[in-house]
Amino acid sequence: MLPALIPELIFTIPSPDDGVWDLGPVPIRGYALCIILGIVAAIWIGERRWVARGGRPGDVQDIAIWAVPFGIVGARLYHVATDWERYFGDGENPVTALYVWRGGLGIWGGVALGAVGAYLGCRAKGIRFLPMADALAPGVLVAQAIGRWGNWFNQELYGRPTDLPWGLEIDREHWPTECDYPEGSGTCTFEVGTTFHPTFLYECLWNLAAFVLVIWLERRFKLGYGRVMAVYVMAYTAGRGWIEYLRIDDVQLENVFGLRFNVWTSIVLFVAAAIYFVVSMRRHPGREESVYRDGRGPEPDAEDVTEDEPDGGTDPAEDADPQDESSDDAPAARKVSTED
Repeated sequence: MLPALIPELIFTIPSPDDGVWDLGPVPIRGYALCIILGIVAAIWIGERRWVARGGRPGDVQDIAIWAVPFGIVGARLYHVATDWERYFGDGENPVTALYVWRGGLGIWGGVALGAVGAYLGCRAKGIRFLPMADALAPGVLVAQAIGRWGNWFNQELYGRPTDLPWGLEIDREHWPTECDYPEGSGTCTFEVGTTFHPTFLYECLWNLAAFVLVIWLERRFKLGYGRVMAVYVMAYTAGRGWIEYLRIDDVQLENVFGLRFNVWTSIVLFVAAAIYFVVSMRRHPGREESVYRDGRGPEPDAEDVTEDEPDGGTDPAEDADPQDESSDDAPAARKVSTED
C-alpha cells in the first residue's frame, strides 16, 4: 500500500498556504508580484526586439507608460463585465470590483485596451504602431506565462478533478460551489484529497512554447505589418481554448451555446487573426523599412556624415584635362560629403 502512495505524494502539486507576505506594514501579494514581474519581462524583451528592428532605446519604456495602465484597466473591466454577478449581484459589494489584488484580470480586455494605450503612445512619439506591436507580442506571451503563477498563489482558475500525478491540491475553501460534478449529478461534490488539473501550469508552459514558435516564425519568414501579433493571437488562443475547456471554477458565463464564453472568445479571435494574417501577407509582403513615421525617426549621428578619402571616389578635378589650360571653367578639386 505504501509504495503505491509514494509517487502521488512526490508529484502532487501543493498550493501555497498563504499568497500574502507582510513586509512590516506593507503586504506583498503573490498575485500582484507575478503581474509586475511579467510586465517587467515584457518590457525588457520588447526593448531588445525594438532596438533590433531599428528603434531607439527607451521607446518601449515610454510606450509602456501608456499601455500598462490601459491594459490593467481593460483586463479588470473584461473580468467584471463577464462575471458581474460576483460584484453587483444580490448581497455583493460593488466596491470589491476595484480590488484588483484579489485576482480577476481578463487577458483579452488587457490586450485590447493595452493596444489602445500603445497606439496613443506611438502616435505621440511618431512611431508606427504595427512594428511596435510586432516587437511587443512575444514578450506578452512571457508576461502571461509569469502572470499565471498569480493564479496559483490565489488558488483559482484550476481545472477538473484528476488523478494524474501532477494534480493540484486546492484548499476546501477554494473549491467551486456551482458546478456539475460528478458530471450529470447536478451537484458539486468532491472527495477529501481530490486534486485538480493545474491549468495555470498548462497555460504557462503553452505560452513559453508559443513564445519560441513566434520567434522562430518571425525569423524564418521575416514577418512584419502586424503579422507577429497575429501569430501571437493564434498561438495563444489555440492553447487557451482547450485549457479553458478543462476548467471547473465558478464563472458566470459557464454555458454559452454549450461552451464557456472564453472558449468562444478564443475561437473568434483565432479566426480573426488568421484572416488578418492572410490579408496582410497579400497586401504588404515583407517587413516595414522604417519603424517611424516620416520625419519622426532619429537624427543621424554626426559621425555618420563623413568626408571621402582622396582615394575613396572619383574627384571631379580628375575628370578635367590637365593639359587644357584654355578652359577657365574647369572645376576645381573639391571634397565630397556623403551620408550613409
